[in-house]
Amino acid sequence: MTRMTHESRNIGPKIALYEPDIPQNTASIIRTCSCLGAKLEIIEPCGFLFSDKRFKRVVMDYMDEKNIKFFKNSNEFFNKKKNERIILITTKAKKKYTTFKFKSNDTILFGRESAGVPEIIHQKVNHRLKIPMVMNKRSLNLANSVAIVLSEQIRQNKLI
Repeated sequence: MTRMTHESRNIGPKIALYEPDIPQNTASIIRTCSCLGAKLEIIEPCGFLFSDKRFKRVVMDYMDEKNIKFFKNSNEFFNKKKNERIILITTKAKKKYTTFKFKSNDTILFGRESAGVPEIIHQKVNHRLKIPMVMNKRSLNLANSVAIVLSEQIRQNKLI
């Protein structure tokens, strides 16, 4: 597979993280995106510094800033995404990700580990989906959730 930079690739899966606050999860997501050919978009502020040793321990040599785009805030993110489909993965959704038809260039948005996304973000997205879980369980780890949904988007669109 040819490796392309964030700027040169017009299509392909995109994972967006809303104000991530656990460095190990973000580092793991960077590795997942790198290995599966997805762009990563981070909506700041982050709850940690990228110099954090917990972050560096997990990200290892997968940190390729050409494949990561930072947005100063959610307003900047949504302004740049006006013509793109944004899908929010949330425990508050009714529709399952397994019944949704992903497009190859969708942006899949995930909220903060500690608080998800505020209601205003729910109102700005095109679709809200959930990962089904057994009863009485609150949520999956963010990095695992990204891997699950990104893999389905890739499978549906035969991207790898």
